[in-house]
Amino acid sequence: MSTVSIAAYVYGMVQGVGFRFATQHQATGLGLTGYARNLEDGSVEVVASGEQEKVDKLLAWLKEGGPKHARVDRVLSEPTAPGHYSDFKIKY
Repeated sequence: MSTVSIAAYVYGMVQGVGFRFATQHQATGLGLTGYARNLEDGSVEVVASGEQEKVDKLLAWLKEGGPKHARVDRVLSEPTAPGHYSDFKIKY
């Protein structure tokens, strides 16, 4: 199977609610690599690499609202070049 990679930008109440940790848990459970990090504008950037079906599942979870304490208003995503990640990390 080929590896695909996306960069997703999640907007809403997504900082200070465990969003990055929950995203890491979801991504790791799907066997994806990449990272999640807070951006200065209040959004969260998620870069995920792996099998297409699994990346699609993570993206659907993000669009559905992520963890229960978050409020996702919108998710913008785009394909990106696969990075060389060994696991899924939280970047600070």
